[in-house]
Amino acid sequence: MESGDEEEDNIEEEEEKVKSSKGRRAAKVARLVIAPLVKKKNWSWSAYLEEERTIAAPLKLFKEHQSFPQSRNGFKVGMKLEGLDPCHPALFCVLTVAEVQGYRIRLHFDGYPECYDFWVNADSWDVKPPGWCEKTSLKLLLPKDGEFNWNTYVKNCRGQLAPKHLFKSLNTSVTPSGFRAGMKLEAVDRKNPSLICVATIAAAVDNRLLIHFDNWDDSYDYWCDASSPYIHPLGFCEEAELTLTTPADYKPPKVFTWEKYLEETGAQAAPARAFKQRPPHGFHVGMKLEAVDKRNAMLIRVSTISDVEDHRIKIHFDGWSEEYDYWLDADSPDLHPVGWCQKIGHPLQHPNDSPVLPGQGCPTPGCSGVGHIRGPRYGTHYTAVSCPYSDLNLNKDGLVPDRLNGERPVTLSGPPRHRRAETLTQTHPPTPSAGTPEPPDTRTDACPQARSVREHSVCVVDSLQQFLHESVFWGWEPPRFHLCWEKHGKLLPEALGLTAKRVAKWNTEEVASFVRELPGCREHAATFRKELIDGKAFLLLTQSDIVKILSIKLGPALKIYNSILMLKSADEE
Repeated sequence: MESGDEEEDNIEEEEEKVKSSKGRRAAKVARLVIAPLVKKKNWSWSAYLEEERTIAAPLKLFKEHQSFPQSRNGFKVGMKLEGLDPCHPALFCVLTVAEVQGYRIRLHFDGYPECYDFWVNADSWDVKPPGWCEKTSLKLLLPKDGEFNWNTYVKNCRGQLAPKHLFKSLNTSVTPSGFRAGMKLEAVDRKNPSLICVATIAAAVDNRLLIHFDNWDDSYDYWCDASSPYIHPLGFCEEAELTLTTPADYKPPKVFTWEKYLEETGAQAAPARAFKQRPPHGFHVGMKLEAVDKRNAMLIRVSTISDVEDHRIKIHFDGWSEEYDYWLDADSPDLHPVGWCQKIGHPLQHPNDSPVLPGQGCPTPGCSGVGHIRGPRYGTHYTAVSCPYSDLNLNKDGLVPDRLNGERPVTLSGPPRHRRAETLTQTHPPTPSAGTPEPPDTRTDACPQARSVREHSVCVVDSLQQFLHESVFWGWEPPRFHLCWEKHGKLLPEALGLTAKRVAKWNTEEVASFVRELPGCREHAATFRKELIDGKAFLLLTQSDIVKILSIKLGPALKIYNSILMLKSADEE
């Protein structure tokens, strides 16, 4: 076991030394773990289907972008391109190919840490050649520091422009849909699917529409196909007797009507004939396929359809607990037919894989130690704290801070758009998810109870424990935090003068030294050293992690966790 720990130590130390080679270190580490799993046994789909007495999902049920590619993946590491940010779908960004695996590519945001890297298929509509945004008048989030020109930028960073012929989406035939930018419709909020809202087509490119919710900011925007089941013509909610969420201007007693709203905005309704919703998918429970593991996107697993709706299917990973099941749109690019991985040269994780490998001592059942809760920066892990599948992390979304952290691209113009929660009104009483004002950060996963509590008047808390409770469950409220900082900084003086940005650069020894200096925490410094917790890992710890995983008593754990909260808020101040 000691040799395994030493191997893991060497891996992470090596990762820190080669930060400039984005993607390559994670690729090397992951291949060390994934490759043996695939080669170890002669596993085949045909034998597995016969053994399970089930069938593969028919090829005809898959869309073209899900099925077997007709050409090879020509992208190479280091190529630069433009692509959609999956966490901010209204924005195209400057990206670099960080890794190539079969027909998939891992993309890196230029100027940002690797924890934000993401995977797409080589034929994805979401990636475009350099200059595409300028040509189509769409927003491009520019790298920091000054003006931007693609040719100059590539020359300065010694990169390479991805050739246009590699982008298969440019060759896709376009069927006139009848939709135009500026048209109004009713659309489902993908982040709050119970809401159908007043929306505008912000852009129409090829057969794709960018949906924007009126009076909300663009963090809720999303692209969809013209045949999407999430968009509806004017009057859909009224006809179906559903609640339509209207812009903030229409608060009682003011009544919303589409006729009046179109007149006020000078807009045009999307014609009803343009809405040609695609038929139900045709998948059935029990069918087998291959699916990307959303918790560890470098992996594709043998999967079974465990439940179905008209336009969605629920995925179960064979050999795993059903607690890892999740829903996907039936046309998701993360779904593929049986044999896809073999065809494109990508490892397939199957249920007969043995997760026991030297140096991969992850305690989570079924986990081979591949991947990390902190993203692609680390290829492996060996503790539950870092495991994407552990009970601690299973339901954690948005663990990595928002990449933009309040930034907005210089290409945006016009008056700033409001936050969704600040403007939300409905023709019926709002659901909890529609709540009241959100915390100042850009995350959208705050709990409904927290939103209602924040309506009350601000007051100074009178105990460290109460402050900690609010920090965790109510979100940040900068106007009052300086009062808490001033008060509780006296109890935790070691945190004063430090910021999360500075702490994020610490190594394990610096973290241990910081913990040792906290009142009553001296004896616990060795724990952080033993678990190899560096600055970034330290900032990601929750109170539960400190108590349950690191086995630190509640008193010291509160002091340690409160210091983390203070460090994070120092950046916000």
